[in-house]
Amino acid sequence: MNADSRVTLRLPVVIAGAVALLALGAAIAYVVTHSAMPTTIGTAGTPRAPGRTADGSSAQPPAGPRTSEGGLPDVSVTLTPEAIERAGIRLALVTVGTGGSILRLPGVIEANAYKQVVVTPLVAGRVTRVRVELGQSVRRGQEIAEIFSPELSEAETRYVSARAELDAHERELQRTEKLVEIGAASRQELERLHAEHTSKLTGLESARSRLELLGLSTSAIDSLAPGKDVGAVTAVSAPISGIVTERMANPGVNVDATTKMFTIVDLSTVWVVADVYEKDFARVRVGSTASVTTKAYPDVVLPGRVSYIDPQVSPTTRTAQARIDVANPSAQLRLGMFADVSIEGAGHISVARIPRTAVQNVDNRTVVYLADPDQAGRFIEREVHLGDSSGSDVEVVSGLERGDTVVSDGSFFVRAERERLGLRPARVSQLGGTAAGQAPSATDRQL
Repeated sequence: MNADSRVTLRLPVVIAGAVALLALGAAIAYVVTHSAMPTTIGTAGTPRAPGRTADGSSAQPPAGPRTSEGGLPDVSVTLTPEAIERAGIRLALVTVGTGGSILRLPGVIEANAYKQVVVTPLVAGRVTRVRVELGQSVRRGQEIAEIFSPELSEAETRYVSARAELDAHERELQRTEKLVEIGAASRQELERLHAEHTSKLTGLESARSRLELLGLSTSAIDSLAPGKDVGAVTAVSAPISGIVTERMANPGVNVDATTKMFTIVDLSTVWVVADVYEKDFARVRVGSTASVTTKAYPDVVLPGRVSYIDPQVSPTTRTAQARIDVANPSAQLRLGMFADVSIEGAGHISVARIPRTAVQNVDNRTVVYLADPDQAGRFIEREVHLGDSSGSDVEVVSGLERGDTVVSDGSFFVRAERERLGLRPARVSQLGGTAAGQAPSATDRQL
């Protein structure tokens, strides 16, 4: 047998061996894959079905594309009848009633800006005396400080001089008029004196106006005359009646027309500024009736009215400020006090109500657990937004509908079981699948 014949006989043998090796490898891979499938073991060491926990509960993904308020798929927890009875779970039907008649808001008492005045001097100079203390009540026109002002002395001297010149010129004008009548003076001379008289009269009025701007009263100006002493001290008077809430003036301090000396606030009326959330904008309007109470005087209810609503919404708190005018005749309300504001809503709205015990907090979210009507023992976690509370019930702004049934008693047990199993809602991408780069969550697999 030559070499070519030997090669021809060995070729089928090699091919058959390769096929046998491929078949053997496939069989080994099949066995390894099936032997690696996990089996959940209970606390007693006995196998149980996938997705079933030690106490008979199981976690399953929700049927259908059901999502929560945040756009995330709802997490569901399934419990056996034994586990439900052991946890004392009770269900409550979501009721729909009328709400929104009273809106309660936190507020802060502020000064009425229309009755708050910052006192500044009308003349520059040095403070020589301060007649009021911080917190003291003052009346309008009451003298509260004195200022020595060279500027005032100069203005008074100019006024006295202008008045003396005008008096002298008037006497000269009278003599000239008599001379013109007898022909001893020309008409041209009389006309010149009339023009000078008008100029001096204007100068006197200018000096008088300057003194009025510097704060001198009419009687004080009229008393200025040649031969009388010219004063350099002026009084600062209270422009309104109220309480001195700030005092920056002390004797010896140099001041000018821009120096802030005092702040006086009339506390007969105050503002209560409350924050209104976006969901309540439709329930508050200018003119709405309000009631104000404080912790300092819990038995005193002060009536008020909404006089202003800020058109701008705070970007951080998402609230708008509402201003309530409140009378404060006895000055009980102090600036900066916290207050509770109750506003009569503009209308009644239908709201869902559930027991307060049904509400749980999970991962900074407010959730309830709905009973699945299609499968007994299955509870679906649903994020909700709450409103006002009344007694043992709480309003649900969004997240629930009429006819839903929630866990009222035992919701804490359902939440604890959900956390024990480590269930988390998967973040859904815009295409509907699990977000890229994230592992499937508990709602994407059987436990």
